[in-house]
Amino acid sequence: MTPPTSRTWARRGHTPVIRVRGRSQRRISIAALACYKQGERSRLVYRSKRHVDHKRGGRRSFAWTDYRDLLIAAHQQLGAPIVLGWDNLNVHKDRRLREFINAHDWINCFFLPTYAPDLNPVEGVWSLLRRSSQANTAFTDPGHLMRALRHGLRQIQYRNNLIDGCLAETGLTLTTKRQQAQ
Repeated sequence: MTPPTSRTWARRGHTPVIRVRGRSQRRISIAALACYKQGERSRLVYRSKRHVDHKRGGRRSFAWTDYRDLLIAAHQQLGAPIVLGWDNLNVHKDRRLREFINAHDWINCFFLPTYAPDLNPVEGVWSLLRRSSQANTAFTDPGHLMRALRHGLRQIQYRNNLIDGCLAETGLTLTTKRQQAQ
């Protein structure tokens, strides 16, 4: 609920001030997959979740089942196998999630090096989201924040050149098996 600050303008001598009601302990999680396939437009598949009971011992982030459901939804939407490049988040290495991935031949998973967010295209998506729909906005309630996040993610989804730019920023490229053999 605390807004990231960005550049803004004001009349000379008048410092712009954004008033925030206070820090909220409400938790919202978002997971996304930046999907690339040569010859097709890039896609962004995401899921969001509000954690309403985290103060009473409930989960404060996505569970392995949430990531499983995201992978299933992406596979259904894309209609193709998935090569998954993941960071080293502990949930990504959960035994149950690894068993799920190993049990399905349409998922090929590898892990990015530790502490290398510059190799993860989704980090570029989060940066775009923070600078566009979240910057300098004091959200009134979690619903207001969720609407802004969904709107910002939809704007990124429909502009595949932004998603392509996130991949280009990593320095990684798409290669086909034919290109690898040469």
